[in-house]
Amino acid sequence: MANREVDKDYKKTFMMTRIMLFYGIMFLCCVTACGDDSGIKDSNVPPDVADTAKFITISLDTTATFQTIRNFGASDAWSAQFVGKFWPESSRKQIAELLFSTENAQDGSPKGIGLTAWRFNIGGGSAAQGAGSKIEDEWRRAESFIDGNETYDWTRQSGQLWFLREAKARGVETFTGFVNSPPVVFTRNGKAWSEDGKSANLSKENYGKFAEFLSNVVKGVATETGVTFDYISPFNEPQWEWKCCGQEGSPWNNHEIAQMVRTLDSTFIANNITSKIEVTEAGQIDFLYKELGDSNRDDQVSAFFDMSSEFYIGNLNTVAKKIAGHSYFTTWGVEQLIDHRQALHNKVRSYSGLEYWMSEYTLLENNDEIEGNGRDLGMEPALYMARVIHADLVFAHAAAWQWWLAVSPYDYKDGLVYIDHSKSGGNIYESKMLWALGHYSRFVRPGMIRIGTSRSDGLSKVLSITELLISAYQGDEEYVLVLVNQSNREKSIKISGLPFDFKIVEVYQTSAKEGDNLAYKGERNLNELIEVPERSFVTCVVHR
Repeated sequence: MANREVDKDYKKTFMMTRIMLFYGIMFLCCVTACGDDSGIKDSNVPPDVADTAKFITISLDTTATFQTIRNFGASDAWSAQFVGKFWPESSRKQIAELLFSTENAQDGSPKGIGLTAWRFNIGGGSAAQGAGSKIEDEWRRAESFIDGNETYDWTRQSGQLWFLREAKARGVETFTGFVNSPPVVFTRNGKAWSEDGKSANLSKENYGKFAEFLSNVVKGVATETGVTFDYISPFNEPQWEWKCCGQEGSPWNNHEIAQMVRTLDSTFIANNITSKIEVTEAGQIDFLYKELGDSNRDDQVSAFFDMSSEFYIGNLNTVAKKIAGHSYFTTWGVEQLIDHRQALHNKVRSYSGLEYWMSEYTLLENNDEIEGNGRDLGMEPALYMARVIHADLVFAHAAAWQWWLAVSPYDYKDGLVYIDHSKSGGNIYESKMLWALGHYSRFVRPGMIRIGTSRSDGLSKVLSITELLISAYQGDEEYVLVLVNQSNREKSIKISGLPFDFKIVEVYQTSAKEGDNLAYKGERNLNELIEVPERSFVTCVVHR
C-alpha cells in the first residue's frame, strides 16, 4: 500500500514537472517568436494533445493584414543568352511555358508557374573579350549593348531579348534590369571583374557615362521589345570582392553607391526615364540591417534611407522605396533563419513606406541541412527552398521573392528548369523546385495581401518551421492558403475563419510522385477535410 502511494505521488510529480516543462518551453518559444509581427498565432494546445486530433484546424484572420505581395520571379542569367538565340523554337517555347504560363491543361492543372517578375542581366561585355576576359566559364560571360568605341548594337543579347518578349506576351508584369559589372569599356581595368576587391571597378569620371549607358539601355530595350524596365538594379551583391575570374561583378562601397545613385537620378530625369533605381541587392540580408565592420558596405537600410545619413538617397524621386537583399548564408539553423528575418523586418518597418524585396536566392551553399552541389530534381531541395520562401514572406515580410537561375545547365541545385549543357539544343528537365515556387507564384498574385493564421496542432512559429508551414493571402475574390508538409506523415486540415459566402476550395498538389506537379485535385467544400500528403505542397484557393 505504501509503495503504491509513493508510486502515485511519483507519477503526479512527474506529470506536474512535464506540464511545467512544456509550458516553460512554450513560453520561451513565444518570447523568441512573438513580437515578430508574423501574423502566425501560436496555439494554446499542447503538441502532445493536439497530435492525437484527427485533423488540424487552420483559422484565417482576415482582419490581420500584412505586406502586399508584388511578385514572384527569376532571372535570365546565364542560359537565356544561348537558349533564346540558338535552341529550337519549340524548346524555347516549352521553357517559356513552364516559367510564365497561367493557362491550365484539360485536367485543370497549370501548364506553368506563372511568374510575375523577370530579371534581365544587363551584360558587361566580357563575352566579346572571349578567353581574354579571363572568365573561364563561357556561360558566365555576357554580351553588352555597347562596344569599345561606345557604339550601341541592339542585336546583342538577342537570346535574352527573346525571353523578355516572351515573358511580356505571357503576362509577366514586373521587369528589372540588373547589372553585375559596368561595361568593360568604362571599368578601371577593362575587365568585368575587380582588381582589388575593395572599391567599385568604375572610376568616378565614368559615373556619368555609366548612367547614360543605363538610360540608353532602358530606351533601347523598350524599342526592341516593348518592355520598359520597371527597375534598374546597378549594384549586385556589392559586399563581395568579385575578383578574377568566376563571373562578371564589382564591389561597391556605400559612399560610391550613394554618389552613383545621385548621378543616375539626375541622368534619368534628364532623359525622361521612368524606371526606378533598385538599391542595393545585398549579398546577404544582415548587411542590410546591422553594422558588420565591412568596409562601409553594411547597415544599408540606415545608410540609404535614414535622413541623418550622409549617404541618404531616400528623397530622390527615381529611387524605389524598397531595399533588396539576397537570402544566402542565413538559412540554417532554424533559429538563425527566423532571427535574421525578424531583425530585418524590424529595421525596415522603422522607415515609413519602405518595403523589403528578396531579389535572389538559390541552393548553392553547403550547410548542415542541405548541400548545394549536385543536381537534384526531387523533393529534398524543393522543401528546403519552400522553407526559405515561407520564412522570407512571414518573418521578413518580403513583398517580392525572386529565384536566381530560371534555367540551369549546371550540376548544382540552382535551377527551376534544367537543360543539357549545350549551346545549341538538348533535353529539358523539370525540377520539383520549379513547382514548389509555383505553389506561390501561380496563385499568390500581385496585389494580394498576406493575412494572419492560427493553428490547432499546438506548434508555435518556431516549432513549426520544420513541420507544416502555413501562410495565407487575400485577393479581391479569393483567398489562397499555401501548405508545405515537411514531415513524413500525412496531415489533414480544415479551414475556418472565412466569410460565410466563401465555400469552394480548389486544391493543387505537388508530391514526390512523378507527374504530380502542381496537379489539380478537384474542388472541396469548405467544410471538408483536405489531405496534405507527407513531404508535399498543397495550395488551396478558396472562392465563392
